[in-house]
Amino acid sequence: MFLLEPVGLGRRDNDVYLALLELRRATAVELAEHVGESPAAVRACLATLVGAGLVHQLGYAPAAYLIVAPDEALAALIQRRRGDLARMQVHAEELAQRLRSGPPRTGSPVELVEGEDAVIASVTRLQAQARKEVLAVDAPPYLGGQWNPNDFEITQLAVGVEYRFVYSADSLSTPMHVANMRRCVEAGEQARVLPDASMKMLIVDRHTALMPASYQDPDPAVRLLVRESALIDVLVCGFEQMWQRATPVLSEAVLSEAVLTGTGQPTAVADRPVPSARDGELLALLASGMKDRSIARALGVTERTVGRRVTELMTELGAQSRFQAGLLASRKGWI
Repeated sequence: MFLLEPVGLGRRDNDVYLALLELRRATAVELAEHVGESPAAVRACLATLVGAGLVHQLGYAPAAYLIVAPDEALAALIQRRRGDLARMQVHAEELAQRLRSGPPRTGSPVELVEGEDAVIASVTRLQAQARKEVLAVDAPPYLGGQWNPNDFEITQLAVGVEYRFVYSADSLSTPMHVANMRRCVEAGEQARVLPDASMKMLIVDRHTALMPASYQDPDPAVRLLVRESALIDVLVCGFEQMWQRATPVLSEAVLSEAVLTGTGQPTAVADRPVPSARDGELLALLASGMKDRSIARALGVTERTVGRRVTELMTELGAQSRFQAGLLASRKGWI
């Protein structure tokens, strides 16, 4: 039996995982050369490993892959599997000795987490430990200087963990960012947009949090791990205040339900049909306070197209200003 067999992964997945453990950080092409497989086959293995929370993807062009600390990532899988996976925990602890670095944890409610590998391990471990909910504010700066997808969230949503995300305007600056947010929303994430959100944080089950060591001069590779304490209550309170101010992002299913009646016909509101999913997204971003340029980047269209469509929607709503358009659209249940 090879290392990852008890968790349902294949021999090729296992080989790619061990190769990445040896290389520490590598692209799919580099791993393919190392294991003697095609890049396409290795990418498929990496997608499986990322989904299992064993590997973290860093960036896109080209994507680099990092091992998540084995004693933390594998322990989460072991907890779900039981039985034969007890033997796997021994291997996980052995592998972890090769990556573990930094000072041991202390009894303090606040612990300094330094280095990209340590931050990635903490983010993955906290999500794996979540049993009820994950609260997060998504804002730059990001590890590696660029935004990184959180594929492990999809895995956790599938097992019933609730995710609530507040996105800043900068975190939705490209169509790729918006597409990833949409993918998570369709998987069950509750998402809202607050353009000026900057208090980046991750809170798990309201008892553990990860936050920047400084909000004035944030370094993505330096975080504070906060355990159950009064500071957690303050962070939760701050998140809930941002959540109340933020504009909801609706899933395609919700938009479709709003657009269609039981007979499959558009629902009229004051003699006007509700907007398409695309218009609903535009209105939600407009109501959140985002400017035309930012909305255009998020939707993958030109600024001129956004301006023209906003003018048309204002006319349909009978609004005299953009702010009023967002308010009326919200009242009508369009966003």
